[in-house]
Amino acid sequence: MKDTKVQWHPGFAAAMNLELMESRDGLVFEREYNLNTKPLEIDLLIIRKDKTTRVENEIGHIFRGHNILEYKSPEDHLNIDSFYKAQAYAALYKSYGETVDAIKADDITVTLVREARPKGLFRYFEENGCQVQKGGRGIYYIKGAVLFETQLIVSGELDKKSHIWLGALSDRMERADLEKLLENIRTLKEETDRDLADSVLEVSIGANKEIVEELIGDESMCQALMELLEPQIQKREKALEQALLKKGMKEGIKEGMKKGIQGTVAALRDFGHADAEIKTAIMNNYSLTQEEAERYLKALPEKMAAQEPQYEN
Repeated sequence: MKDTKVQWHPGFAAAMNLELMESRDGLVFEREYNLNTKPLEIDLLIIRKDKTTRVENEIGHIFRGHNILEYKSPEDHLNIDSFYKAQAYAALYKSYGETVDAIKADDITVTLVREARPKGLFRYFEENGCQVQKGGRGIYYIKGAVLFETQLIVSGELDKKSHIWLGALSDRMERADLEKLLENIRTLKEETDRDLADSVLEVSIGANKEIVEELIGDESMCQALMELLEPQIQKREKALEQALLKKGMKEGIKEGMKKGIQGTVAALRDFGHADAEIKTAIMNNYSLTQEEAERYLKALPEKMAAQEPQYEN
């Protein structure tokens, strides 16, 4: 299979959307939320529409009005600097409210997500008196040394059955895990959910090529995989087709304009206009630069222009 870099973050946004699908109507998901005009982005911002919205998924039990999520792929480190950077993002987000203290500090939460346990970070917490409370399998609440309510999610420790979507963001999946993911995707009825699941599946396939090749070798599983990938393939083919069509239209317009200018040059020469006058005319009518206009005049010498059909008055 083609070796391409796995795009983990779009898959994370889709996985969180699916994890919280039971409460999704009351939430707003903002991917790569810009904190500034410069490239400073939160991986995922989830805003609760109103205080009555209850998030059923245990990952969202600490959620308040504004929830900042930072995701680290299996290739990335989650260390103490990453931890404080997430706190800084939250502080910046608070400071950008429309008015002073418009966003209350106690209405903001920070969630850090990584598949493997960040042992160095946990060791730092222990050595520096930061309290870590377990909120469930793979869920840790960080107390002390934080400005905002903060949790750390170790997705590799989460219950696989309850958190199939986050669990799929792994480069260490087993065949049974991928088969279970395919089974879950087939049960989705809504188009939005299927599109989100496609993003998760794309990450899983890209990160677990050996398992995918195993499934392709299994006729029944290969068929199931192809059925799920078919809409995605069709979308990409359609997008490519539209891009090519658009390019073709642009080329057609460009060619048509070129012929139109050549016809204008020939006609004006037939009516006895000098090249200096023609150059000014085509520059004004076709928004050409002086150099472009001169190229059209050189490309159509007077002897060729005489061979062009005469234009009627």
